[in-house]
Amino acid sequence: MASCLYRPSLSSSSRALALANPILSLSAFQRLSFQPRKTIGLRSSPQHLRIFCLRESRATVVTEKSWDNLILNSNVPVLVEFHASWCGPCRMVHRVIDELALEYAGRLKCFVLHADNDLQIAENYDIKAVPVVLLFKNGERCDSVVGTMPKEFYVTAIERVLAL
Repeated sequence: MASCLYRPSLSSSSRALALANPILSLSAFQRLSFQPRKTIGLRSSPQHLRIFCLRESRATVVTEKSWDNLILNSNVPVLVEFHASWCGPCRMVHRVIDELALEYAGRLKCFVLHADNDLQIAENYDIKAVPVVLLFKNGERCDSVVGTMPKEFYVTAIERVLAL
């Protein structure tokens, strides 16, 4: 396991003050910003480390090419989330759709369509803004949820479609 040692960079007068009272002698910026001085266990010392939290999406991406096969010809009910990468509320809806994909696995298929990339599909279903969630059964549009709503709204719409 690699470990790094960090030491704040201080001027000589700051070091003297730091010895007397290390917390009070440092500015807020100096207390929060540390620069790597020595790296142990790594071959090269990276200047900037970035940590990304990656999570796997439960909803499958659908495109115009795969639309008919995955959505219209599906033998189980289908949920399609229309979203855009620049849309903040879409990210909130996407988390809810991922949860629903797990909860309804086997009874409902969940898909995501990037509305900016597949404009023709969005136009065919009169999508004017995102996020929009459409529900299909036997290739027919059965229900929709427009905008960012609490999870219960999506659950209610799904249960209505499953009851058909």
